[in-house]
Amino acid sequence: QPQLVESGGALVQSGGSLRLSCAAVGFTFSNAAMNWVRQAPGKGLEWVSLISSGGSSTTYADSVKGRFTISRDNAKNMLYLQLNSLKPEDTAVYYCAKGNQRGQGTQVTVSS
Repeated sequence: QPQLVESGGALVQSGGSLRLSCAAVGFTFSNAAMNWVRQAPGKGLEWVSLISSGGSSTTYADSVKGRFTISRDNAKNMLYLQLNSLKPEDTAVYYCAKGNQRGQGTQVTVSS
């Protein structure tokens, strides 16, 4: 049974940084393209970033481009999202996702 477990969320000040992690188990992680998505309070899911199975290709939503960096360690079955220059509008629950499957999420709150 595939499982995704996110961690690393916190309360940070505007302009701060965080690193989110996602542990993947139950499937061949190195064969899977992975995404980060987020859901702000009262809003729908927003796609944030995609990384190819080997990690050589990445794409970002315009809202985070230049501030967030997605990466992965296939030897450790881990997915990461580095969040820099955080803004209050980045406040959301962040999920790692494989297709339509997501973990439980990790809360990021950015204070102004």
